[in-house]
Amino acid sequence: MKIGLMHLAQRESIDGLVESVRRAEAEGFASLWMPNVFALDAITALGVAGRESDRIELGTAVVPIQPRHPFAMAQQALTTAAASGGRFALGIGLSHKVVIEDMFGLSFDRPARHMREYLEAMSPLLRGERTNFDGDVYRVSGSVRVPDAGVVPVLVAALGSAMLRVAGSHAQGTITWMTGIRTLESHIGPCLREAARDAGRPEPRVVAGVPVALTTDIDAAQKRVGEVLSMYGSLPSYRAMLDREGAASPADVALLGDEATLRAGIERHREVGVTDFTASIIPVGPGSRERTREFLRDLL
Repeated sequence: MKIGLMHLAQRESIDGLVESVRRAEAEGFASLWMPNVFALDAITALGVAGRESDRIELGTAVVPIQPRHPFAMAQQALTTAAASGGRFALGIGLSHKVVIEDMFGLSFDRPARHMREYLEAMSPLLRGERTNFDGDVYRVSGSVRVPDAGVVPVLVAALGSAMLRVAGSHAQGTITWMTGIRTLESHIGPCLREAARDAGRPEPRVVAGVPVALTTDIDAAQKRVGEVLSMYGSLPSYRAMLDREGAASPADVALLGDEATLRAGIERHREVGVTDFTASIIPVGPGSRERTREFLRDLL
């Protein structure tokens, strides 16, 4: 199992991101994943960072599909892959109804169908092939050629059963968030792998984003994490995963504790089939961010 970082700096400059990527690479982390929210465009920014790094995998976690046509997404992803020497992974998702409908004014109707059609239209383009797709949502015909891009792996943010079937049958794996260890073991992994097997695809990646903090004050850490991540407890897709886990709040699926607790928790993720443990370091007190990062670095 590889260990990477989830990069959550929302107001960071391009120069700041480049420095963060360089540092993560120098420390030996396998990957750095960047969400696409309301600041830097994640695909573009990682393309710049890819030119300034040599080894580390760079990925989006995740880019909402609705605002970007499959052709535009493929073209941008291939360009970033070329810029980073083939080290780019495209993580995509459906976002949430409150974002897509209320903020963007777009449809959130039948999201699993939307994602399936999107992948069927875009996947040939990412392989350097021509696409000819005529569906209910998309009609796409054409090709895009980006020298030195290679093949871009696609990971789908999938939590519910329908989306996991789409991810397993049409992509290289999934990226999770707000998903506890029991849910990864009993729901995410089995659904995803079954869909991949049925489609004749290779074993899929499971990239698990996990809030992490090294601490001896568990109560204070849980309170802090609950405050920082409170919004996720009210979003329907994440709430469903928390309920499945039996978790009252996001703090209940965070990995919090001393070195032995964190080491055991990370090992447990490996045991249940997580291929990429992606730590989202949550500061829970003075100096805790760097202490947690140093612990993770020592594991490498």
